[in-house]
Amino acid sequence: MHASLIRRQLGGLVPPKIASPSILSAGQGSDLSPLVDFYSKLPKGSPSAPTSRGLKGRFFSGKNASASPIVFGVLALFGLGYTIDYQMHLKHHKNHAH
Repeated sequence: MHASLIRRQLGGLVPPKIASPSILSAGQGSDLSPLVDFYSKLPKGSPSAPTSRGLKGRFFSGKNASASPIVFGVLALFGLGYTIDYQMHLKHHKNHAH
């Protein structure tokens, strides 16, 4: 592959340059205003705690933490497995005493 083809394909993944090396080596502070503007718009302070939703927020986090989804999941898998096993194999041997 050619370098230009790779550069074109990865163009969406790599962020654009805000400060070029020529500006940084020249030592001109006024040309760094785009860089200063970019960093001044970033949020400051510690990140807020993520709020968990769905099953994790309902059963595994906070004051309502329990293992009931795991227990019900195991019971559901057991019931499903037994039902499939019964339909495929056990019902054929139900009335046959060997």
